[in-house]
Amino acid sequence: MLEKILQLDKELLIFLNGLGSETFDGLWLIITKQVYWTPLFLLVFYLLQKKLGWKNFGYYFLFTALLILLCDQTSNLFKWYFHRLRPCNDETINHIIRVVKTSPSFSFFSGHATNSMATTVFTFMILKKFYRHAYLLFLFPLIFAYSRIYLGLHFPSDILTGYAFGATFGFICYKLYRKYVLRIKVRVKQLIRRE
Repeated sequence: MLEKILQLDKELLIFLNGLGSETFDGLWLIITKQVYWTPLFLLVFYLLQKKLGWKNFGYYFLFTALLILLCDQTSNLFKWYFHRLRPCNDETINHIIRVVKTSPSFSFFSGHATNSMATTVFTFMILKKFYRHAYLLFLFPLIFAYSRIYLGLHFPSDILTGYAFGATFGFICYKLYRKYVLRIKVRVKQLIRRE
């Protein structure tokens, strides 16, 4: 059963990776680097700070940093445990697919997918109360993580597993943020009103 799943995973990678073209390789090399997403991050930070205030935004930033650290270390732990070769290093398929970028590290599962989904879920859960179109934030992990397939760096299962871990961690992070940051703010306001 596992062998069949892995074979389907390779076939899906070959199909999705094969949709690429040299014309767009440069664009996807830009998309895969976090630094080029800075304008989006700054916009989101502005929207958050506007609604949360500086103190709660500071807590948001701290929670996000810890969330990324957790996601990175979990992804690295899995990579070193499973030792799954990246598509670009897998000799059974690297001569078939378009290898645009290489990396010596292991593949399962994608840190890009995990981090992007975790931070998006966490941020979305906060912003959805304030902005009707907050769901558009999910374009970021979809495009960002797909770049890893396009470049030949990850299998689809690496991305989907990363999404699952990221969504779970992001949701838990939001619950903790709501419990320990937002509720404290509400309680303080209630105490002030009573006085």
